[in-house]
Amino acid sequence: MTENDDWEREFDHRWANSAEHKEPSARARMLAARWKENPPDPAPFRADPDPVPHRTSWASTAMVVGCVIAVMVLIGLAQFGSSY
Repeated sequence: MTENDDWEREFDHRWANSAEHKEPSARARMLAARWKENPPDPAPFRADPDPVPHRTSWASTAMVVGCVIAVMVLIGLAQFGSSY
Protein backbone atom coordinates (compact mmCIF):
# COMPACT_ATOMS: atom_id res chain seq x y z
CA MET A 1 0.00 0.00 0.00
CA THR A 2 1.37 3.43 -0.85
CA GLU A 3 1.39 6.52 1.30
CA ASN A 4 -1.20 8.12 -1.00
CA ASP A 5 -3.67 5.28 -0.30
CA ASP A 6 -3.28 5.80 3.45
CA TRP A 7 -3.93 9.53 3.01
CA GLU A 8 -7.10 8.91 0.96
CA ARG A 9 -8.41 6.35 3.44
CA GLU A 10 -7.76 8.62 6.41
CA PHE A 11 -9.54 11.64 4.90
CA ASP A 12 -12.41 9.96 3.02
CA HIS A 13 -15.10 12.63 3.35
CA ARG A 14 -17.63 10.74 1.23
CA TRP A 15 -17.55 7.86 3.69
CA ALA A 16 -17.92 10.19 6.68
CA ASN A 17 -20.77 12.18 5.11
CA SER A 18 -22.67 8.99 4.24
CA ALA A 19 -22.89 7.93 7.90
CA GLU A 20 -26.46 7.26 9.02
CA HIS A 21 -25.98 8.79 12.47
CA LYS A 22 -24.09 12.02 12.97
CA GLU A 23 -23.14 12.96 16.51
CA PRO A 24 -23.72 16.62 17.44
CA SER A 25 -20.72 18.77 18.21
CA ALA A 26 -19.55 19.33 21.77
CA ARG A 27 -20.91 22.88 21.69
CA ALA A 28 -24.33 21.66 20.52
CA ARG A 29 -24.42 19.08 23.32
CA MET A 30 -23.37 21.71 25.89
CA LEU A 31 -26.05 24.18 24.75
CA ALA A 32 -28.73 21.49 24.66
CA ALA A 33 -27.91 20.50 28.25
CA ARG A 34 -27.85 24.13 29.39
CA TRP A 35 -31.09 25.03 27.62
CA LYS A 36 -32.88 21.96 29.01
CA GLU A 37 -32.64 23.47 32.51
CA ASN A 38 -32.72 27.18 31.60
CA PRO A 39 -34.16 27.90 28.12
CA PRO A 40 -33.01 31.16 26.50
CA ASP A 41 -35.32 34.12 26.05
CA PRO A 42 -36.75 34.50 22.55
CA ALA A 43 -34.83 37.02 20.46
CA PRO A 44 -35.00 38.05 16.81
CA PHE A 45 -32.33 36.68 14.52
CA ARG A 46 -29.18 38.85 14.78
CA ALA A 47 -30.96 41.75 16.38
CA ASP A 48 -29.02 45.00 16.73
CA PRO A 49 -28.30 45.83 20.38
CA ASP A 50 -29.14 49.52 19.84
CA PRO A 51 -30.99 50.94 16.87
CA VAL A 52 -28.75 53.06 14.65
CA PRO A 53 -30.18 56.44 13.71
CA HIS A 54 -30.87 56.72 10.00
CA ARG A 55 -29.01 59.35 8.01
CA THR A 56 -30.94 61.72 5.86
CA SER A 57 -30.65 61.35 2.12
CA TRP A 58 -28.65 64.58 1.74
CA ALA A 59 -26.07 63.42 4.27
CA SER A 60 -25.58 60.14 2.40
CA THR A 61 -25.31 61.98 -0.90
CA ALA A 62 -22.77 64.42 0.54
CA MET A 63 -20.71 61.50 1.88
CA VAL A 64 -20.65 59.76 -1.51
CA VAL A 65 -19.78 62.96 -3.37
CA GLY A 66 -17.03 63.72 -0.85
CA CYS A 67 -15.52 60.24 -1.28
CA VAL A 68 -15.60 60.56 -5.07
CA ILE A 69 -13.87 63.96 -4.90
CA ALA A 70 -11.24 62.58 -2.50
CA VAL A 71 -10.49 59.66 -4.86
CA MET A 72 -10.23 62.04 -7.82
CA VAL A 73 -7.78 64.25 -5.90
CA LEU A 74 -5.68 61.24 -4.90
CA ILE A 75 -5.56 60.00 -8.50
CA GLY A 76 -4.62 63.50 -9.68
CA LEU A 77 -1.84 63.74 -7.11
CA ALA A 78 -0.53 60.31 -8.09
CA GLN A 79 -0.44 61.29 -11.76
CA PHE A 80 1.12 64.68 -10.96
CA GLY A 81 3.86 63.02 -8.90
CA SER A 82 4.62 60.43 -11.58
CA SER A 83 5.03 63.07 -14.33
CA TYR A 84 8.33 64.28 -12.84
